[in-house]
Amino acid sequence: MSSKKGAYETNASDTDFRKKYDREANVAKAREQEAKEKEEGRLRYEAKLAGKKYYAPLAGDETLTSARATRLDVSANVGKTILLPAGAATGKRGRGAGFYCQACDLTFKDSLQWVEHENSMQHLRAIGQTGEVQRASAEDVRRRIDEIWERLEREKHEEVVSLGERLEGRRIEDEKDREERRRKRKELAERKKEEKEKEVAVKKDYGEDIRVEGEHDEDDMMASMGIVGFGSSKK
Repeated sequence: MSSKKGAYETNASDTDFRKKYDREANVAKAREQEAKEKEEGRLRYEAKLAGKKYYAPLAGDETLTSARATRLDVSANVGKTILLPAGAATGKRGRGAGFYCQACDLTFKDSLQWVEHENSMQHLRAIGQTGEVQRASAEDVRRRIDEIWERLEREKHEEVVSLGERLEGRRIEDEKDREERRRKRKELAERKKEEKEKEVAVKKDYGEDIRVEGEHDEDDMMASMGIVGFGSSKK
């Protein structure tokens, strides 16, 4: 019986497509994770006994805490619909409906809790910052003021441009509405003019005694109610 050959003339079996697992590597990884969780549990317990809050220990490669480069946008998800699986978040742990912190895997139900978490030591340690702020020199303060001023001027310019675009769009919409109203008034006037011309043509052909539909509706209604006139001699 000849052995099976692959596309590149190599020996292949029926189960070569299956993923192969390194049992020893997986066991070592599981033991390392278990030891890490035990150490974290011990540190949490010791911090609780000392009446302190537990923070992840420093690894040595953290950076000093600095100001945010962007603003926190608390209205980014307003009006949006987000689909989440049932039981996605238990309490604050996991991704759920609300403000989600990816670094800490926590979900907060209101913006106040989320902002407080963004400034907490727990979050700073999770994103690789020490929580300590570097003392700024006079030159750093001047440079920071210049950066903020340039950013405010840029945002102000963009806001003016967007406002102008909104006003222009509103003007176009108003012009369309006025044009539509003019078209309807013109159609109504033309229709009344055609009806009037038809009445004049009918009376011209058949005389003044001919009754045009709708012309004497008011007189007929008054006659049916027994109202002959109001005592006026005017015809």
